[in-house]
Amino acid sequence: MTTSSTISERILETLRDTAQPWDDDELAEALGVAQRQTVNQICRRLAAGGRLHRYIGTGGKLVNSLSEPPSAGTATTPASGPTTSELATTTPPGSSAEQRAAEALMIAYVANELGVELAPQRITTPTGARVEIDGVDDARTVLVEAWAHQGPPKPAQKNKVLADAFKLSWIASTLMSRSRLVLCFSDDAAARPFREGRTWAAAALRDLKIDIIVAELPDYVRAGIRDAQRRQYR
Repeated sequence: MTTSSTISERILETLRDTAQPWDDDELAEALGVAQRQTVNQICRRLAAGGRLHRYIGTGGKLVNSLSEPPSAGTATTPASGPTTSELATTTPPGSSAEQRAAEALMIAYVANELGVELAPQRITTPTGARVEIDGVDDARTVLVEAWAHQGPPKPAQKNKVLADAFKLSWIASTLMSRSRLVLCFSDDAAARPFREGRTWAAAALRDLKIDIIVAELPDYVRAGIRDAQRRQYR
C-alpha cells in the first residue's frame, strides 16, 4: 500500500522533474492517487513545512511548486483579470478594486479546496427578493461570501461580515437543496473573531453551520489589499 510519506516523496520528485507548478488534480492523476483529497492534504502539509509553495496559478486554481516563489513573469492570477498591483496604479483612493480582485482569487481558492466550480450568482427567492452571492455552484450546494481584509476587523466591519453570514443562512433556507455555507477570509487575524473564543458571533456561526475558510493568497495580493485599506482609511 502506498504510504503518505511515499506520496510526499513522489510529489516532490514530480515537481522537481517538471520544474512546473501543478495543481492537486494534476498531481493526483500523474501519481495514480485515486483520492484527490489525499494529495491535497499532503501538499498542504508540505507547504506548512516549507517544502512547497502554494499559490493561485493561471486560471484561478491553486498550484504547487517547490518552495520557491513564482518566478518573474509567471501568471499567478486568473487570465481574465488584472493583478492587484496593476489595479493599484489605476484606481482612485476610495476604490475597492484590489479587494474585489482578491475576492475573486479567494472564491477560486475555495472552489479548488472543495472540488466544485463557483461563480457569482444572483438568487431570486419565491417572494421575488434578490441577493447577490459571491460564489455558488450550479447545484447550489455551496454558497460562499468572501471578505478581502488584512488585520483584525473594526466593529463596523464585524457587522458587515455578520450581515453576510445572515444573508447566507437566510437564502439557504429558501433553497430546495441542502447547502454548505462558507465565509472566506484573506487573513487569519480577520477571521479570528468569527471562529475562536466564546464570542456570541463565533458561537452563532458554529450553530448556524457556517464554515470559516482562510484563503492562501500570494504575498503581493495581500500587500495590495493592505495598500487599498491604507488609501481608504486616510
